[in-house]
Amino acid sequence: MYTIFVGDKPIILTTKVEQETDFKSFLLKSVNIGKVIKSLANTDLKAIHLIGKNPDKLLKQFLKLLPNVIAGGGKAYNAKNEILFIYRNDKWDLPKGKAEPKESIEETAIREVEEETGVAGLKITKPLPTTYHIFKRNGKHKIKVTYWFEMKTNFEDKLTPQKSEGITKVEWLDNNASQKALENSYANIRILV
Repeated sequence: MYTIFVGDKPIILTTKVEQETDFKSFLLKSVNIGKVIKSLANTDLKAIHLIGKNPDKLLKQFLKLLPNVIAGGGKAYNAKNEILFIYRNDKWDLPKGKAEPKESIEETAIREVEEETGVAGLKITKPLPTTYHIFKRNGKHKIKVTYWFEMKTNFEDKLTPQKSEGITKVEWLDNNASQKALENSYANIRILV
């Protein structure tokens, strides 16, 4: 099973047919993805289930429905075990961004965290779950596939928000502050923290 977010509402890819309650089900192979996105945005549905036959092909089939944007990002920890957050578009988020040609996804993740926050000396410690969300750019819907990595650094200098990317704040947040920030964040970020 996979979850793709449209805002904070999930599209769930599954092979299981369930009784509809506060969600609707569609067949993945014949779904009109535009109608699904519109339904989630304009109704009080809590989710949409897209049903396929083969669990190994669900994601591959879904990713063919819209153009994909590949991104890398990081959940970075400092020596005090605080997590690095950015504040953009009135929401707390983790730093991430689009992959450049000929760049490994790990290189993308480190570069983006560095560019968006000013933090240096990052080392990847392990991969985290990949997240998927649908967004609209220039009138067209796309699927952002973000590969996430846990990172560590001993960086103690000044944090520098990348203003050109709309980032207004960068902060190291302890566990309590992280939980508070997640109240004003995105569903796919809450999965990671």
